[in-house]
Amino acid sequence: MTDATRLMPVDEPTRRQIMSAQALSVLDSIVLSLSANSFLAATTAAVLWLDGPSVEILLWLAAVLAINLARYVGVRIVKRLNCAVERPQRALKVLSLGALGGGIAWSLPPFIGAVHGANGLNPYLIFIIGGICAGSLMQSTAYSRTALFFAGPPLASAFISLLVSGTTEALVIAADALLLAVMMVRASQLSEAGFIRSQIDRLKAVALASSLSDANAEIRQSYHQLASLANRDPLTGLGNRALFNQRLRDLLDSGVPSGTLALLAIDLDRFKAINDTMGHGAGDAVLVEIAGRLTGLTGPTDTVVRLGGDEFAVIIEGEEAEMRGREIGEGIVRLAGNPIHIDDRPVTVGASAGLALHPQHGETADHLFASADIALYAAKEGGRRRLGLFNPELKARIERQRLIEATLTEAIDKRQLMVVFQPQVELATGRVTGFEALLRWAHPELGPVSPPDIVRAAHALHISSALTGYVATRAAELLRTLPRLGLPEAAVAVNVSPREFSGDTLSRLLIAIASEHEVSPALMEIEITEEATLDTQAAGAELARLEAAGFRLAVDDFGMGHSSLAYLVSLHIDRLKIDRSFVKGIATSRENQALIAALIGIGRALSIDIVVEGVEEEEEAEVLRMLGCRHAQGYHFARPMPAAEIPRWLDQHAVRFGRSTAGAP
Repeated sequence: MTDATRLMPVDEPTRRQIMSAQALSVLDSIVLSLSANSFLAATTAAVLWLDGPSVEILLWLAAVLAINLARYVGVRIVKRLNCAVERPQRALKVLSLGALGGGIAWSLPPFIGAVHGANGLNPYLIFIIGGICAGSLMQSTAYSRTALFFAGPPLASAFISLLVSGTTEALVIAADALLLAVMMVRASQLSEAGFIRSQIDRLKAVALASSLSDANAEIRQSYHQLASLANRDPLTGLGNRALFNQRLRDLLDSGVPSGTLALLAIDLDRFKAINDTMGHGAGDAVLVEIAGRLTGLTGPTDTVVRLGGDEFAVIIEGEEAEMRGREIGEGIVRLAGNPIHIDDRPVTVGASAGLALHPQHGETADHLFASADIALYAAKEGGRRRLGLFNPELKARIERQRLIEATLTEAIDKRQLMVVFQPQVELATGRVTGFEALLRWAHPELGPVSPPDIVRAAHALHISSALTGYVATRAAELLRTLPRLGLPEAAVAVNVSPREFSGDTLSRLLIAIASEHEVSPALMEIEITEEATLDTQAAGAELARLEAAGFRLAVDDFGMGHSSLAYLVSLHIDRLKIDRSFVKGIATSRENQALIAALIGIGRALSIDIVVEGVEEEEEAEVLRMLGCRHAQGYHFARPMPAAEIPRWLDQHAVRFGRSTAGAP
């Protein structure tokens, strides 16, 4: 380890690399140095021999050549063993010892008698020693020790010889030699320090280049990872929406042949309920399982992606794209219906799918996807768990529904929806006992919009509560006017979607409306469908809150669903409304008469009032009265009407029955 490297603030690996560079630098020039050294020794011996032949000269020459040969052999061994790289410190020691041996050999001539003239040391020899020492320093700029080991002994012997001569000339030359030696030592050290600094700079540059290379490699790797992440869904491993959009556009831009491209849009049916009841971990497990099942149905040329949430899509390519699209769509609908086990608990979700074909159903990526989405929407509207194929009629219907959705919120805000009221009468007396609030909407572009379409749009927009509040507010406004019309005990029924029976939003809304308009909740009847009675855990709690607040509860379209009588009792239902389908043809249908009679009997047994809907003929009303039905509504009595027309209708109705039909009998 050199003094220069000890002074440099470098770590051990760097110091080792510097010593390796020093050894390699010395090795690069040593063969030439040895050759020059041998040549100078021979010429020096020849000159000295001419001045005075002596055996000592020959012995010295033989010694120099032998040492140079030994040094050469040592160099060969060092190179063969790659010591300069693997063991640089040992290599430098070998080279230093060789230099010292050569220096000792060159220190002998001043003491050979033949080299002394009358004025002391032979001038030629002084020249040679000075030159060869300077040359050694020039050849050993990387490692000063070899130069000093070689030049030190000859300079020292020459200096001593000159001092021994004692002549003024010799003393002057000795002083010059001493100064030369000092300068040579200093120059050698500075040269080595410069070499070390250059090596440190080189190593730093190499390290920086390596670091930049590593950083560049990491950047490239990160770029590939980011590119992969940018195109992959991290949960399922499928492609994502970005990949889907790019792939679909690339295919269409490339001009795929007609009939070789199909697009399948897929949506899970009960995914939100699983997330809400079992947590997002269970939802993730469902998505991963569905992704696996979908992948198992597709081929290597198909692009399977998760668009987000519980939405998936498949781009199908090839000559049989339509057939394979149908197979994949029907397959995932079937497989999604199989239970998924989460924590040893079977969970079933189900799936709906929509299929669109290129170019029949769309020539651009946006149009093709919109068509597949429309087909999916229709499949879900048609009962879910099915595959829908796009067709133009379907597109018109879906576009109509979407236009309804786009304008419904504004229509509610601007009170463009009309709430009409259909009277309910007592069959025996004709007395008006209540009204049912019904929605009507004359859309400025679409014309009349049916109530089911309005309700579906409100659900899709998550504004069902706003729609119910709108109708309930109009009902409360009517209730405030009925006492002035002689109907203080008449109730107004409001239909409520089963989807609203979650949490306590509905009960709080209706209680607030009744309180704001200062009407009795007992005169506001809440009509639900039989679907709501199926989930007693969700609907029961909300219905109980409504009952506790004093609202009347009615089940609409009774007999069309799957109501349990036990549920009706437990939910404390006040009224059952029998669907029109049981009334039609009742005058001649003994089956319908028996069914109506049975339902009326059940109502009496459970203390539940019965109202028959859809009474259109006098004959139907008479048969129902004879069967014991007390209340009815339908076109036979009145069509639904705005609240402003109710006073006029009441007057007409009183004339028709020939008595007062308002208030109590």
